[in-house]
Amino acid sequence: MGMKFEDLQLNPIVNDVIERLKFKKPTEIQEKVIPAIIKGDSVVGQSRTGSGKTHAFLLPLFHKLESDRNEVQFVITAPTRELATQLYDEVRNIITLADKTNEWNAKLLVGGTDKQKMTDKLKTPPHIIVGTPGRILDLVKSGAVSIYSAKSFVVDEADLMLDLGFIEEVDQLLVRSKQDIQLLVFSATIPQRLQHFFKKYINNPLIIKINEHFSPEKMEHRLIRKKHRNEAEIIWEISQSINPYLTLIFTNGKKQANELADELLDYGLEVGVIHGGLTPRERKRVLKEIQNLRYQYVVATDLAARGIDIKGVSHVINAQIPKEEAFYIHRVGRTARAGLEGTAISIYDDNDLLLIQRLEQKGLIFEFVEVKNGEWKTDPSWNERQRRQQVDTSIDKEAWKRVSKQKKVKPGYKKKQKRQQQEIKRQLTKRKKK
Repeated sequence: MGMKFEDLQLNPIVNDVIERLKFKKPTEIQEKVIPAIIKGDSVVGQSRTGSGKTHAFLLPLFHKLESDRNEVQFVITAPTRELATQLYDEVRNIITLADKTNEWNAKLLVGGTDKQKMTDKLKTPPHIIVGTPGRILDLVKSGAVSIYSAKSFVVDEADLMLDLGFIEEVDQLLVRSKQDIQLLVFSATIPQRLQHFFKKYINNPLIIKINEHFSPEKMEHRLIRKKHRNEAEIIWEISQSINPYLTLIFTNGKKQANELADELLDYGLEVGVIHGGLTPRERKRVLKEIQNLRYQYVVATDLAARGIDIKGVSHVINAQIPKEEAFYIHRVGRTARAGLEGTAISIYDDNDLLLIQRLEQKGLIFEFVEVKNGEWKTDPSWNERQRRQQVDTSIDKEAWKRVSKQKKVKPGYKKKQKRQQQEIKRQLTKRKKK
C-alpha cells in the first residue's frame, strides 16, 4: 500500500494543509525526511528539484512551530532571489491554507529591496525567515534581526550555493546561530567541498539519497551533427517538427545565449533568454513571462537555469554540449519533473564525441538523427563513421602485429616502433582501398 501522510504523525493543522494542497501520498523524500526532522535530526538530503523536497522540510517545520514564541524559529536560505521567493510563496500558501495569517509570521529577506523598510518590518521578529544568505547576514550584522533563537536552519540547493560562492555567508550565519541548531541541507549533488562544510556543523547527519523519478537512461536522447551550419538554423528545423509545451535551449555562456536568442528571433520564434548577466528587473520580467506561457522556447545558461525552477519543460535542446557529464545530466533532468520523461536533443561536433562516449558508458542510449522539413531521419553518416572506426582499429591492430620487436631496447625505441606502425598502417589502408 505504501505510506500515507497520516502515518507521519503530523499535527491536525498540518494534516488539514496537506488535504487542502491535495497531496495524496508522500513522495520518497517526504517519507524519509519528515520523521527525521520531527525527531530533531540534522539531515542531508540529496534529491533533484521536483521530487517534493520543499514540502519535505516545510511541513515538519510548521508542525514544530510554536505560535506563542515571538522569535525567529526557522531560517530557510536559497542561493538566488528567485528560488528564495518561490520558497517564501510556498510558506505563505501554507500559512493561508492553515488559516493562520494573524498568528504565523514569515518574512522574505532578499537583495534588491529597501534595507530600511525591511529593518522596520523586522521590529516584530518573524517566526520564519526565508531569504538569500547575503541579505540575511547583512540584517543580522546590523542588528535588525537575531537568528540565535532559531531551532532549524535550511540550506536549499546547497551545491548551487557553492557554485555561486555563497557558502561563506551561510557559514557566517551558522556561526551566529545556536551550536546545536538542526541543520537541513538539500542538494542535487553533494560535491567534496560541501561534505567538508557540513562536517564542521553536524557530527552525524542522516544522509538521504533519492534518485526517484529521473532515470536519464530511460529518456530519449537525440544527437544532430552540426556539420557546417549554425545552431539557430538547426534549432529552427527542430522547431518545425516538435510542438513543445516549453523548450529550454542551453548554451555554454551568456554571450552565446544572447547571440542565439537574437538569431532565433530573426527566424520568427518567440524566444525568452535567461542568464546571470541580466539585471534583477529583467530576470523578474522574463520569469513572469515564462510563467505566463509567453514563450515556447527559452535560451538559458547552466547557472541561470539551476537558479530557478521552471515548470512544464517538455524538451531540452543543447545548442552546445556542456564540457562535463554532470552538466549534461542536470540539463536533461529539467524535463523529467514529477515523473514525466522528456526529450533531449543535442547539437554535436567531433569534439563532443568523447563526452558522448562517457555518457554511453553510464547507460544513456543516443540516437544519431537528422531533421529536415519537419521530418526526423537516422543520420547515415554516423553509421558510416562507426564502420570506418571499426576498420581503422582492425588495421591498427594488424599494423602493430607486423612491427618488428627488438630484443635489446635502445633509447627512443618507442617512437621508432610507432613510426614503423604508422607506415605499415598507411600501406595496409592503401591496399584496402584498392
